[in-house]
Amino acid sequence: MQTTAKVVNALTDRSDCLIVTAFENQQWSPAAEALEKQAGQLAALCKRDGFKGKEGETLLLPTPEGTTAKRVLVLGLGSAAPKAASFQRALGKAVEALKTTPAKSLTLCLNGVTVEDRDLRWTARQVTYTLGLSQYRFTRCKSQKGEASPFAPTKVTLGCAKKSQAAEINAGLSEGVALAKGTNFTRELGDLPGNICTPSYLATEARKLARNQKKLSVKVLDEKQMKELGMGSLLSVSAGSDEPAKLIVMEYKGAAKTEAPVALVGKGITFDTGGISLKPGAGMDEMKFDMCGAASVFGCMQTLIELQPKLNVVAVVAAAENMPSGGATKPGDIVTSMSGQTIEVLNTDAEGRLVLCDALTYVERFKPKAVVDIATLTGACVIALGNHATGLYSNRDELAEALLSAGETAGDRAWRLPLWDEYQKQLDSNFADMANIGGREAGSVTAACFLSRFTGKYAWAHLDIAGTAWRSGAAKGATGRPVPLLMHYLLSQAS
Repeated sequence: MQTTAKVVNALTDRSDCLIVTAFENQQWSPAAEALEKQAGQLAALCKRDGFKGKEGETLLLPTPEGTTAKRVLVLGLGSAAPKAASFQRALGKAVEALKTTPAKSLTLCLNGVTVEDRDLRWTARQVTYTLGLSQYRFTRCKSQKGEASPFAPTKVTLGCAKKSQAAEINAGLSEGVALAKGTNFTRELGDLPGNICTPSYLATEARKLARNQKKLSVKVLDEKQMKELGMGSLLSVSAGSDEPAKLIVMEYKGAAKTEAPVALVGKGITFDTGGISLKPGAGMDEMKFDMCGAASVFGCMQTLIELQPKLNVVAVVAAAENMPSGGATKPGDIVTSMSGQTIEVLNTDAEGRLVLCDALTYVERFKPKAVVDIATLTGACVIALGNHATGLYSNRDELAEALLSAGETAGDRAWRLPLWDEYQKQLDSNFADMANIGGREAGSVTAACFLSRFTGKYAWAHLDIAGTAWRSGAAKGATGRPVPLLMHYLLSQAS
């Protein structure tokens, strides 16, 4: 998608679709006002079709007299100073309206619009990010790919009030394109079935990412190497599967060697049957999404490659398949983690924390300034927060606040939950240093408490994305969250 920012004359624009904005109480943006003054028919057309300028209202028109664009879309924003969430929703409605058109070039005039508490760069980023997300379709496993949507823009122009704004807007446009590419990569990995997207497949995808990239390197540890490191907890999860586990390490080096990296750790359970603690059959197909934490890490690395920011990032993906077999870990088994701490496995379906704890110990060697793990960890988090907010836990207030702020900015929100010592006693075991579950009460909290026992040497945050990583029902599919949150955080750390 080619993007550009420039001063636009709505009357002489020659794009396939000119998008102008309107507000409630018959108020027009400067571009819409210019069209009305030139042809004198815009207000009448809006009145005829009941368009009032409310948030998300759209009116697609053939070329009004006096303009040269092939068509005009009037987009309602409700206010000339909409809130960020309102603006994002309105952009989504604009894309829906354009999906029936073959428009390849778009010009969006946002003169006179100021998104509340957001700058031009953010506004531009949202435009191309929304357009980029709209192009994703999962067709890889269909014999008949179906007709492609007629709406696949190749050129996007964002009108600015003056030339001095172009640099800021162009930066935002490029960021939105890159962020959409990373998010869609995450969605693609999440949507792939477990018989394709195995731990070995993820390792191959990591190597593909690093191909011809000077700033990205990849190392993949096999089960023998993990055993030598003492990763008994991670390997206990893959013990029942014919698919070997992989520890995938990706290093993006965009800053000086002396700068400590941010570490991302992703849960990559490519399919989760629950193991011996077998899950119910209904809905088990959705357990292919249990690697969406790992997928989000891949999406971030893709976006970093596109943007080339000046920071260092280490990504560690703990990839395994959780299956029942004669060799599978049993409830009551005790395993030894890389940290030396022993774990009584009371429930083999609480496997995500078992792979993460060894990955969290492994990242100590990089001396990170912060570690964020991302995992579809607990159904309890879905009960607590639904599918709107990601659960956030952290052992450092500053890190938690930075991630919460990034989520608010990105429109990919998280909510902080407690990590109090009072919950730790629920993990007590008579036979090992800890149990891997803490009972029904506060299940998401005790899962985070378990992970916290392996993160004492650095600033750490845990994102439980069980409710936000995918949708069920008719719209079933991976969402790509929390790539926007993570990338806003990472870019805020760039020097």
